[in-house]
Amino acid sequence: MHTHKQCVVFLLCAQVVLCQRKNVLFLVSDDMRPEIGAYLGPDFPSSVHPTIHSPNLDALASRSLLLKRAYVQQAICSPSRTSLLTGRRPDTTHVYDLKHYFRNVGGNYTTIPQFFKNNGYRSIGMGKIFHHGKASGHDDPISWSEPYYHAPNEKYRSNTVTWRAVAKAEYDIRPLPDMQIADYAIKSLRRVAPDAKSGKQNFFVAVGFHKPHLPFVFPEHYLDLYPKNDISLPDNPYAPVKMPEVAWINYITQEMGNYHDIKILRPSGNINTTLPDDLVINLRRAYYSTVSYVDDLVGRVLNELETLGLLRNTIVSFWGDHGWQLGEHGEWCKHTNFEDATHAPMMVRVPGITDEGLVTEGLVDFVDLFPTLVEAAGFKPLSLCPEDSTKIELCREGNSFMPLMYDPGRKWKSAAFSQYPRMNYTVMGYTMRTDEHRYTEWPEFIGEPHYKPNWKKLHGVELYDHSVDPEENYNRADDPDYKKLRTQLSIMLRRGWRYSQPKETISVSVKGSCALYP
Repeated sequence: MHTHKQCVVFLLCAQVVLCQRKNVLFLVSDDMRPEIGAYLGPDFPSSVHPTIHSPNLDALASRSLLLKRAYVQQAICSPSRTSLLTGRRPDTTHVYDLKHYFRNVGGNYTTIPQFFKNNGYRSIGMGKIFHHGKASGHDDPISWSEPYYHAPNEKYRSNTVTWRAVAKAEYDIRPLPDMQIADYAIKSLRRVAPDAKSGKQNFFVAVGFHKPHLPFVFPEHYLDLYPKNDISLPDNPYAPVKMPEVAWINYITQEMGNYHDIKILRPSGNINTTLPDDLVINLRRAYYSTVSYVDDLVGRVLNELETLGLLRNTIVSFWGDHGWQLGEHGEWCKHTNFEDATHAPMMVRVPGITDEGLVTEGLVDFVDLFPTLVEAAGFKPLSLCPEDSTKIELCREGNSFMPLMYDPGRKWKSAAFSQYPRMNYTVMGYTMRTDEHRYTEWPEFIGEPHYKPNWKKLHGVELYDHSVDPEENYNRADDPDYKKLRTQLSIMLRRGWRYSQPKETISVSVKGSCALYP
């Protein structure tokens, strides 16, 4: 813990750093759970794993604020990305699926890349930032300064198998899509570097890698990092004891059921069933290999940033859009409110502030990234959204976690909030992660135009005690010993995120357009 005098000196130095506009390199990975070396320990998604090879992300983490407990607002691509990119939660964006576009169903909200574009930055996007197609109005064109880039070989995939190791002779002729995205990112950085270094124009460059999303397609040499004998089955292949049925997702009805190597096995996807052991081992091995593949691609982009002399004035953020289940509880993919689905990696490097590396166990929502990047770049802090922000283009439903960069151990928010719909959106599972517990209620959901839960009609309740059960294997919602705690957590969940914000935040004044932390 810093003394008051140390904090004053540090913050005065930070003020000078923040007064200079910074570029932003915005790195994204699809379906990556926090299974990289930097997360080893109690925040790692599995207690049964090989040594994970992620040297580039680990190196970035060592120069960043590493957010060990960051949680997505909904564990599926478009709702999660929409929330993060607008800084607003699903019940405000009204995006709960892969079809609806927030500007059509929520409001004309300003996005992160649009904010920087509107403030004079050159905003460049590539790969998967927004969810593709109609769910984003085809990559939300208003957010970018130039045409969006998709890799020509983006359809380099097959629904025949869930994973594939590609030989060098093949990808040398036909590069994998994420290889092409890394190449384009490097070319883009080279284009924007002269203006950024001269002070003529800052940049916001967003690089979205498609992996480790299914199918797990990667260069075959990554298998050498993960010998099959080093791969273990999950140690909790069964559903949590006393889990309400509504908490389960039948993964065969989701993306897993699209692949021929799964279909021929005819798995039911029912509660307390899973895939054959050998397939589970192969899928876990392929997932780890794909994570290491993405790590190398991230390394290539970061190396170019350094080569161009841009490290000193560029914020670098990295995040995965949600977690992923690799057979834990017998589940696969995302689509749940469990820890493995809602917990995802996030780190932010701010030159001059996080250079020595900072780690926090403070609870963070993904909607917190937007206000953080705004302040880190030197802009006026965003205002908190009112209850109805439909007509407000720019505001926030998260908290800037810049204060955690000054004191990573400070008292922070009391809970992070996620949600997931069920039963054709007539039931909504609202879940809350506190320091020691995950608490979830599944009320009936009133849709358009109200978008709110009916707490009087519950389809299930879950309470997991992470102090004794970090894998969430025992639902204690009906345990008499947890009755008082359940009542307290229920009140807290129903009051919602506005009542779980940090009570002690650093006051922010603005001098010109420079964020100042006294």
